[in-house]
Amino acid sequence: MAFWQLLLFIPACFALNMAPGPNNLLSLNNARCYGFRSALFAGFGRIAAFSVMIALVASGLAVILFASETVFFAIKLAGAGYLLWLAITLWHSEASPVAEVSSGKSLLWLARQEFMLAAGNPKAILIFTAFLPQFVDNTGPVSTQFFTLGATFLVLELGAIAIYALFGIYLRQWFCKPSRVRRFNQACAAFLAVSGLNLLFSKQS
Repeated sequence: MAFWQLLLFIPACFALNMAPGPNNLLSLNNARCYGFRSALFAGFGRIAAFSVMIALVASGLAVILFASETVFFAIKLAGAGYLLWLAITLWHSEASPVAEVSSGKSLLWLARQEFMLAAGNPKAILIFTAFLPQFVDNTGPVSTQFFTLGATFLVLELGAIAIYALFGIYLRQWFCKPSRVRRFNQACAAFLAVSGLNLLFSKQS
């Protein structure tokens, strides 16, 4: 892979990392509720899920798995159900004061939530299947290039997590009133519900 290809990959990849979506919204909300460090730690759950997806793409297993409409539908159903469950939970959640998470168990729960949200979206692995190979030179070592591109993607994804978490910290002052927190929770719940329904009715390409 030529150096200029990597230079083209980075801005295109970062735009993809920064696109608003359920996981980035979750990072923003985690930072608002639990603090920057907790949101950043939770983001490693998403990094773990994406690492598995990239490994599947690099090994070629993704093509085999998603050639099956049954497998795709099962993952899609689980992911959509989890998004809708999060939406319902967030809609009915009470406006609670900001509190820093201190227990390791709570941090692991947040990380697991990020992992499940990322892993339950079959469109994510399809994005890797369509996006990463565009920057791979078939005349060179493919596995090495996939490793380089995948590692770059994960680093940029971690940067996006930090940016959304910082934005969540910035919004803390705005959420001093419980009514604002309630409206924000309901707006996030509506977004997650729409994302879940969109995933549920999406078709395999």
